Amino acid sequence: MYGPVPSRRLGLSLGVDIVPFKVCTLDCIYCQLGKTLQKTVERRDYLPIELALTELKDRLAGGLDADFITISGSGEPTLHSRLGELINNIKQITRIPVAILTNGTLLHRPDVRSDCAHADVVLPSLDAGDDDTFQRINRPHSEITLANVIAGLSLFRDEFAGQIWLEVFLAEGINTEPPQIDRIRDAIGRIRPDKVQLNTAVRPTAEAGLNRLNLQRLQAIAAQLGPKAEVVADFSPGRKGKHIESKAESLLSMLKRRPCSLTDICSGLGMPQEDVLRCLVDFQQEGLVDSSRKDGTTFFRAI
Repeated sequence: MYGPVPSRRLGLSLGVDIVPFKVCTLDCIYCQLGKTLQKTVERRDYLPIELALTELKDRLAGGLDADFITISGSGEPTLHSRLGELINNIKQITRIPVAILTNGTLLHRPDVRSDCAHADVVLPSLDAGDDDTFQRINRPHSEITLANVIAGLSLFRDEFAGQIWLEVFLAEGINTEPPQIDRIRDAIGRIRPDKVQLNTAVRPTAEAGLNRLNLQRLQAIAAQLGPKAEVVADFSPGRKGKHIESKAESLLSMLKRRPCSLTDICSGLGMPQEDVLRCLVDFQQEGLVDSSRKDGTTFFRAI
């Protein structure tokens, strides 16, 4: 559990992470957390939801101020087999609405649609309107097809009374040519979301060299996609590279002293979760940091 953190899409959001780091159905080239470590479509009880519920009760008792409780984090949350049970239990202890950040790839499954239907807002993604682009930008598990993704999102719209906010991530030269935008618009027509939210590579991504769209280009594409489309990409000035580098050094020094959870690091260093995860991925790839689990929590330590 992390936050509450400010979100351009959800206001003040308390994050609930229920899948291990980078366990996902996709390996998107634009992911800010790095490459997928375990690509899977297997739903199972990855992490005990009881621990998350206990921590949430403690946070509520302390006077939690949040616009949403957001099930998201560092993996694909619909892979958790007890997702629906978790949402139901959250709703029994608070009136704060529940959102799910998902890539939407498993919504062709009735059990996943049933679980997600307990939420108030579901925020899936769709970055392609044709198979070649889908493979290039999202690099899906072999059992996932774009046709199933779009069909699943359409079926979910038929069954879900809440809000669907569809995110479309745009990378210049990959999914931005007019025929591709036309196909995405056609898919949006089938999915019928309440909002279409456009994003682009304003921060470091899993694959280097992705070209982001400027605000004017995003606004032009939003006009092409219809009145429900809006730009959510954050073009505000980012933190200086030297600042992040200094924080990374402090993070490694912290882990040399003792093992720390993600929450420990974020609160101890005052770093956003995405920055901490990016640093941890770099350190793990360099062989400087490893991780282990204890009582349902992942702890990181310097090697």
